[in-house]
Amino acid sequence: MNSGKLIIFSAPSGAGKTTIVHHILQKFSDQLEFSISACTRAKRPNEVDGKDYHFMSTEEFKQKIKKNEFAEWEEVYQGQFYGTLKSELDRIWNSGKQVIFDLDVQGGLNLKMKYGRQSFAIFVMPPSIGVLEVRLRQRKTETEESLAKRISKAKEEMLVASRFDRILVNENLEKACADAEKLVSEFLKK
Repeated sequence: MNSGKLIIFSAPSGAGKTTIVHHILQKFSDQLEFSISACTRAKRPNEVDGKDYHFMSTEEFKQKIKKNEFAEWEEVYQGQFYGTLKSELDRIWNSGKQVIFDLDVQGGLNLKMKYGRQSFAIFVMPPSIGVLEVRLRQRKTETEESLAKRISKAKEEMLVASRFDRILVNENLEKACADAEKLVSEFLKK
């Protein structure tokens, strides 16, 4: 196993983790590279294979599971698999950089358990479920049914926040980004 570092940002959908990760990538572009996840969901019109995700069929994904090619994987929603390819970690570490992730909560915990002290897991916490719901509605990408599923899942995910190394409350995005910068900087210096 390579001795590179992993910085994991996880959160319920709508908590702001992707925005924070993009900020961190800009600030630490010489030290960090984003891990591109593999998934079986359909590619959205604006997404690029190999840049946004490694898109693959369910059969391809299951073959890679059998061959032990994933550092972690999970069936996030029924029939939708997401995972981190070991080859993706090696690619980044071999380039001399450390890996940063934007993962669902279970994927983040799986990586934290597997990589232990090599990893630093940050849970991005919304200020409340009410604020989270407002943020998800503002995206205008959810049906009432999918919104209800995301809110229900968020409530469950928030119950395991204490299993992460740090909880970062994202009430004010500018402050959350500054706090994230400080946390990442300290971990990279270790």
